[in-house]
Amino acid sequence: MSQLDDNGGAPPIGEEIHMPAPSILPLVNAAALSLAIVSITLSWVLVAVFGFLFLVTTIRWIADTRRDIAQLPLDHSGH
Repeated sequence: MSQLDDNGGAPPIGEEIHMPAPSILPLVNAAALSLAIVSITLSWVLVAVFGFLFLVTTIRWIADTRRDIAQLPLDHSGH
């Protein structure tokens, strides 16, 4: 079957695709975890600082994701 309609254009939109907003949280989260692991050999103070940063960014990331999911439509009967 062809993806084009009779006029040569694209078929009508059936469902809107949800994309999350751009965020730096995953990058900061990964960097904090990596630095916490590397800091084990250097100083426990650095482990605590980077571990705290990791926990804060994890909580913020989860909260942002929950907020995004809560905004999605609940009715899927039209599909």
